[in-house]
Amino acid sequence: MDTAADFDEFVRAKRAALVRSAYLLTGDRHLAEDLVQSALARTHRGWARLADPANAEAYTRKVMYHLQVSWWRRNRVAESMTDEMPEPRPSGGPGEATGLTNRMTIHGALAKLSPKQRAVLVYRYFEDRTEAETAELMGVKIGTVKSQTAKALVRLRAVAPELADLYAARVSGAVADDDEEGDDF
Repeated sequence: MDTAADFDEFVRAKRAALVRSAYLLTGDRHLAEDLVQSALARTHRGWARLADPANAEAYTRKVMYHLQVSWWRRNRVAESMTDEMPEPRPSGGPGEATGLTNRMTIHGALAKLSPKQRAVLVYRYFEDRTEAETAELMGVKIGTVKSQTAKALVRLRAVAPELADLYAARVSGAVADDDEEGDDF
């Protein structure tokens, strides 16, 4: 078994997904790339100890979460997130602008949450993880995941009421699409 080739294949296959998750955890593209790089370095060091290479992604995500918690605790991040996002540059049609606006709204709302609340929401709703998987990745009990999820959603509603409008628009758009399809009867 060629462990170097296996690790290279793993990195090629999972790097983009890991960077997306790290971005949601950190709120910054460059910090996300640093987080993934550090997590992959630690995964590489422990690669030979992995009993099953199929568990490498879960192991790497757990390493990412623990590294991010360590970084939060140290407060050594030179960059800081602002309360407002900069104005986007116009580049595409209205569909692209709406998607960008939605992403910025969600990013801004996540930035207002505590690190643990942000991590729970990222794992549960953006990565579609179960409560058990989330608990394992974060190294906490399932009850903690449930309570942190509930607290995060309450806080999200309080700090970002604009998300309710975004959700309502998305739901009404889906209902309108269903109504148009129903006109054939």
